[in-house]
Amino acid sequence: MHPTSSNSANGSTRKSPAGGRVRVIREGVASYLPDIDPEETSEWLDSFDEMLTREGPGRARYLMLRLLERAGERHVAIPALTSTDYVNTIPTENEPWFPGDEEVERRYRAYIRWNAAIMVHRAQRPGIGVGGHISTYASSSALYEVGFNHFFRGKDHPGGGDQIFIQGHASPGVYARAFLEGRLTEDQMDGFRQEYSHGGPGAGLSSYPHPRLMPDFWEFPTVSMGLGPMNAIYQARFNHYLHDRGLKDTSDQHVWAFLGDGEMDEPESRGLIQVAANEGLDNLTFVINCNLQRLDGPVRGNGKIIQELESFFRGAGWNVIKVVWGREWDALLQADRDGALVNLMNTTPDGDYQTYKANDGAYVREHFFGRDPRTKELVKGLSDSEVWNLKRGGHDYRKIYAAYAAAMAHKGQPTVILAKTIKGYGLGKHFEARNATHQMKKMTLDDLKAFRDLQRIPITDAELEANPYLPPYYTPGKDAPEIQYMLDRRRQLGGYLPERRTMSKPLALPGDEAYRSVRKGSGKQPVATTMAFVRLMKELLRDKEIGKRIVPIIPDEARTFGMDSWFPSLKIYNRNGQLYTSVDAELMLAYKESSVGQILHEGINEAGSTSSFTAVGTSYATHGEPMIPLYIFYSMFGFQRTGDGLWAAADQMARGFVLGATAGRTTLTGEGLQHNDGHSLLLASTNPACVAYDPAFSFEIAHIVRDGMRRMYGGGLSQGGYQEALPGTDPESHSAHHEFGGEDIFYYITLYNEPYVQPAEPENLDVQGLLKGIYRYKQGGAGDLRANILVAGVTMPDGLRAQEMLAEEWGVQADVYSVTSWGELRKEALAKEIAKLRHPDQDPGQPYITELLSQAQGPFVAASDWIRAVPDQIRQWVPGEYITLGTDGFGFSDTRPAARRVFNVDAASIVVAALQGLAAQGKIAPATAAEAARRYAIDDVNAAPKAAPGTEGGDA
Repeated sequence: MHPTSSNSANGSTRKSPAGGRVRVIREGVASYLPDIDPEETSEWLDSFDEMLTREGPGRARYLMLRLLERAGERHVAIPALTSTDYVNTIPTENEPWFPGDEEVERRYRAYIRWNAAIMVHRAQRPGIGVGGHISTYASSSALYEVGFNHFFRGKDHPGGGDQIFIQGHASPGVYARAFLEGRLTEDQMDGFRQEYSHGGPGAGLSSYPHPRLMPDFWEFPTVSMGLGPMNAIYQARFNHYLHDRGLKDTSDQHVWAFLGDGEMDEPESRGLIQVAANEGLDNLTFVINCNLQRLDGPVRGNGKIIQELESFFRGAGWNVIKVVWGREWDALLQADRDGALVNLMNTTPDGDYQTYKANDGAYVREHFFGRDPRTKELVKGLSDSEVWNLKRGGHDYRKIYAAYAAAMAHKGQPTVILAKTIKGYGLGKHFEARNATHQMKKMTLDDLKAFRDLQRIPITDAELEANPYLPPYYTPGKDAPEIQYMLDRRRQLGGYLPERRTMSKPLALPGDEAYRSVRKGSGKQPVATTMAFVRLMKELLRDKEIGKRIVPIIPDEARTFGMDSWFPSLKIYNRNGQLYTSVDAELMLAYKESSVGQILHEGINEAGSTSSFTAVGTSYATHGEPMIPLYIFYSMFGFQRTGDGLWAAADQMARGFVLGATAGRTTLTGEGLQHNDGHSLLLASTNPACVAYDPAFSFEIAHIVRDGMRRMYGGGLSQGGYQEALPGTDPESHSAHHEFGGEDIFYYITLYNEPYVQPAEPENLDVQGLLKGIYRYKQGGAGDLRANILVAGVTMPDGLRAQEMLAEEWGVQADVYSVTSWGELRKEALAKEIAKLRHPDQDPGQPYITELLSQAQGPFVAASDWIRAVPDQIRQWVPGEYITLGTDGFGFSDTRPAARRVFNVDAASIVVAALQGLAAQGKIAPATAAEAARRYAIDDVNAAPKAAPGTEGGDA
């Protein structure tokens, strides 16, 4: 018997040329599969129709799901379901035996809950009032404690230990656990969010996970929501990189990232999950605390965030485990013979689930179970209290343990665990599931008493009433059986967490030979500073000690930067190797991927590249293996696009080199407004850990890179001494904690794609001045009329040309200074200003820029390819008339000379500015400057000189 209809909702039937039929199954299951046995197909369909008529949709759905499950078991290739019922992924009968003592663990988990909330509450005492959050940890306590007691491996574990990304707002619970462990004192707990005033720097506790502020405790900063998920993915991938390249055995290390469902709205939270799937990162587990609430209200009031996330992650190729319901629901689900309860679970929106838990058992009975007579019948034997006690899965130790065990056992895919919880769980009716609970940080006396009773904390009413602002912490003492149990669990798992260690030793760095070729210059050949840097790296990559530790990180612009020569030699890292034949396989510079490749080629992905930079740059602490990241990118798409990620990298104390290639607003000809960067140096100056340089010449690059290596990897410190005045940047405060030494900084070096002749390093070069930020490159001749030209980066040729024009055409002798770092000059001067303010009776000395220029005669003209605010950073310390030229405004497409004329940063404009300065000092007539402006027509773009042959292009 055959179906008679020619079309259906899910597909269509047509005749094949041979008389057979082809069923086209739509909606993503399969298409154009030939029906090789139409009669058998018809029998299957008829059988299904008969069963559907006889037993209904519920039974039909069950059988379809079972068939899909069996197909998967037998390796039949069909698309996976993207969403399943709103129930636990792991059936009760498949849950493993829970190996711990639930009652003992519940007991000290209650102490942790209490101390976490009390720490935040005490931080609101009169005269302090520093804020905090208690509801996030309240909702996720069981999620963390199952991990701490049974899964998270510490640094002393034989496998090397796990990396745990802790949700930022849950930090009070982590502090509370450390307090019970004896790692933190009561006094430190009372210093929560008082990092300077409570006993001095380091005596208090940071608000969230901040390694820079607590360098022996926190390992990963996570509170800029969205960065935690992204950084965890790239940390897990980097773990594989180290292992595959034979640098460290990371095969027994796991990355856990604890996230919030509201946090998953951030594009960074979801935007890179395909990387984890493509790489098969089975060493990565996301645990998403689905308490259904953002900071202000529901995450998806009208929808279901768990179902949405399940579909999203399944579709991206992740293993998804849902932990929705606690064990109290097991019997009800077992009795739900016709699926009425599951149907209610599937159709109830999150906004209602939140409201249920802000009420009571009677409300839940009426408004949830009461919507269907069959579900109402299911709970008729339960009291309102028992209905209220039907817990969510994220609060059930057994369910969580089963999910974690399954995640660890799963191979070939990353896992995400979606755990349903209640925000403010256990804090009482004024907190649980309330929209305002995220902002609630202190309790009334009645709240304290109710919370104490619920957690069974042995504290009396009198103790609470004595001072409601300072209710006591509770610990039974280190000898109590439950505390001994807790400590023993951590001993067996490899020690306390979180913990940050730095066991690395300074690296043996290359000597003069590695830098010599770049310091010689380029002879007569025009070379861009980008290519000079690539040439230098070629030498450093050959070094036996550090060569293997250099990790180029490239967001799909290697050819632009002249780095394609690295493809065949260093190769691009890919866990799967190269499973295809590259189109350019026969060429010398063929694109080569390898499971032992050295380059991290991240695609068009600056956010992921920044995460890679962070993982690589903190390997000295995370893995005890110093690695040297070289993250090179279009400069416009660095700090402007990923400034938040670089700020987190600074917090995590990443070290390495960040390279803004194709820098400047006038050098990238033809690209235009979105590519012309004239301000990233200003943005870089806002990051206290960033040491930014804007070199003009290849020999400058050599000295800058060498000193950076010394300061970051050789155990050396800055010779300027400025950092100690700026909070959080004292190099000695961190390096004293470990043998690695050095400074917790990263270097930002701007590189240009405009070729010009690179001179050899001058004799008697002022290297100290170069590293501090300025030195005199070329002195002017003898003469009474004098000026000073301060230029940086690619503007140097125009500065030198202006020096010639001033001398030859106007009788003015100018000294040309190369400003390698406006930012470093400012930091050094600012430190002395702060010292002078704090200690008026002491002389901190003159800022370096003032001291260097104090003997100079004439005005100072600063010119660069950056907006004026960059050289204006040193304005107050320049001893004389100071005129800045810059590229303020939007960039545009045109030739370099045209762009420089429009922005007035070319040689002619520098000349006019110098003459203006002399006129302002009364040394020449104002008409002279006006005459120069007319002669050079500096307001006419068409009067600009033409580009020299061979320098017009926009590539490196």
